[in-house]
Amino acid sequence: MNRSKLLLILIIAAIVGIFLGFDGHKLLTLENLQSHQESLGQWIDQNLVLAVGGYAAIYIVVTALSLPGATIMTLAGGAFFGNLYGLAAVSMASTVGASLAFLVARFLMRDTLRRRYAETVAKMDRGIEKDGAFYLATLRLLPVFPFFLINLAMGLTAMKLRTYALVSWVAMLPGTFVYVNAGTQLGQIQSTGDIVSADLLLSFALLGLFPLIAKFVVGFFRRRKVYAGWQKPEHFDYNLLVIGGGSAGLVSAYIAAAVKAKVALIEKHKMGGDCLNTGCVPSKALIRSAKAADTLRHANRYGLESVPVKGSFKTIMNRVKDVIAKVEPHDSPERYRKLGVDCIAGEASFVSPWELEVRHNDGRTERLTARSIVVATGGKPAVPPIPGLKDMQPLTSDNLWELQDQPERLLVLGGGPIGSELAHAFARLGSKVTQVEMGERLLAKEDEDVSELVLKQFQADGVDVRLKHSAAEFRIEEGEKVAYCEHEGERVRIAFDQVLVAVGRAANTAGLNLDRIGVDTLPNGTVPVEEDMSLRYPNVFACGDVAGPYQFTHAAAHQAWYAAVNGLFGQFKRFKVDYRVMPWVTFTSPEVARVGLSEAEAKAQGVAYEVTRYGLDDLDRAIAESEDHGFIKVLTPPGKDKILGAVV
Repeated sequence: MNRSKLLLILIIAAIVGIFLGFDGHKLLTLENLQSHQESLGQWIDQNLVLAVGGYAAIYIVVTALSLPGATIMTLAGGAFFGNLYGLAAVSMASTVGASLAFLVARFLMRDTLRRRYAETVAKMDRGIEKDGAFYLATLRLLPVFPFFLINLAMGLTAMKLRTYALVSWVAMLPGTFVYVNAGTQLGQIQSTGDIVSADLLLSFALLGLFPLIAKFVVGFFRRRKVYAGWQKPEHFDYNLLVIGGGSAGLVSAYIAAAVKAKVALIEKHKMGGDCLNTGCVPSKALIRSAKAADTLRHANRYGLESVPVKGSFKTIMNRVKDVIAKVEPHDSPERYRKLGVDCIAGEASFVSPWELEVRHNDGRTERLTARSIVVATGGKPAVPPIPGLKDMQPLTSDNLWELQDQPERLLVLGGGPIGSELAHAFARLGSKVTQVEMGERLLAKEDEDVSELVLKQFQADGVDVRLKHSAAEFRIEEGEKVAYCEHEGERVRIAFDQVLVAVGRAANTAGLNLDRIGVDTLPNGTVPVEEDMSLRYPNVFACGDVAGPYQFTHAAAHQAWYAAVNGLFGQFKRFKVDYRVMPWVTFTSPEVARVGLSEAEAKAQGVAYEVTRYGLDDLDRAIAESEDHGFIKVLTPPGKDKILGAVV
């Protein structure tokens, strides 16, 4: 840190120390100002210019250093100087103070941030250049964060000082007037009768109504701004257009059809999405076969004779396909057409916030319009750019189901839910499985005791789990496939026949032409959605894997309800998505089910909790099933019975 920055920090610390040392935070209270109202009023009447100047100077310091008391001082401005002088003094002082705080934050921290997080800061600056003034005005009119945080945060961006000062002054003016006006009425209270005066009641009514009025004004201008440059069609082909026929898209279309809206569903591949074709259905079918094999292999647990498991892997995979075929009619175009949904086989891309260009699978192209559009294009397995990996023709949760020959040696990259489920299933079916995880434990989103229990079972079932191993390179050496991993400074060689990549998922956004409507994807590949699932425009929505943050079928369906209902009825009432109760299960053995906060999350968020734990080795049913291992854990606030989270 250079000398100038250190000197500024020392000066700020000294001023704050003096303020607190002389109980400045106790002086700037409504009670204290009212107790000195008469004496201060007389002095102000005799020294108006000096009083206004001194008041403005103190206000600037309080605002610039983010000291407590700005709200009380605003009320005091009205009480002692009236609407005209009070508004002028507060408006000028608050803008100057905010600008000084903005400059201090920029001087002390922006260079450091740019050095450490250059890419993030650059992206943030591009956003500020594009929409910064509007975002700042929104925060000033309807503050989501305290003003002092806005001052500091904006100082870390590339916003120009004159833009910041001008937008802050204009946007803060309405709120300043409301508070100053309320202060003029507080200053006039001389008796209990004054408390119910019309002027005072009106002033406080304005204080209560201002956030609602500001919210309406911000919403109005936001809609005007976001649609600027676009021509809304005079007529629409549909009430709702849905892109993607997976879980999220199907639920969105179903809801629209149920309320007799005109809806079309556009899917370029197979209806049912990942859940039916490559995810939930095939993986659970495979896991069930693996569990049956484990039961036969350990039949002695149930008083029977254990038998060696023999079977054709091809037959197992054919069973998986039969299961998919049996479930498929539930998600078929025929079923949805009967429900009233126009099912279109093709690929869609944005032309405008209301218009899509659809390239049909038969080669035709047409344009369709709708009042609202839902993006539900799902996700796909992410394949990391590890040298030599693509040459191994890696398996993923997408192409695994075409496999006909069981790999004798299977290498699984990833210790999350997908990697763990499939690693365990293949091990139980007889493959020699090596599972590589770069972290310190399996199932990193679960608590440590959960990960430990699953790890012990994996090891008992023959899975070779390699924690803190990071795949660095793949090669073919003398006809054998080999992976090299970095582990605590050493290079580890692992030979294999097939590699299954399960290190995460990426959203499907290619071909949507999102940049045409000004939508950028987030670093994790998903699209940025608001609490009502809208995507930049009030009539464009996203749900499911493409929106995140959860990669679950039931989460996609949950989000789809909000997207469809807000898309159809959002002009009357909008609903914010609720994630408070989001369950999930990992289908390893033992299965792991969780809802609400985990212990790790409670600690990270500073939430006080107590743990009630029950071992399943004491449960009669578990003992009867010879599955008497594992536990149930419930988190509650200390001394209360509200459930914060639970894991089984």
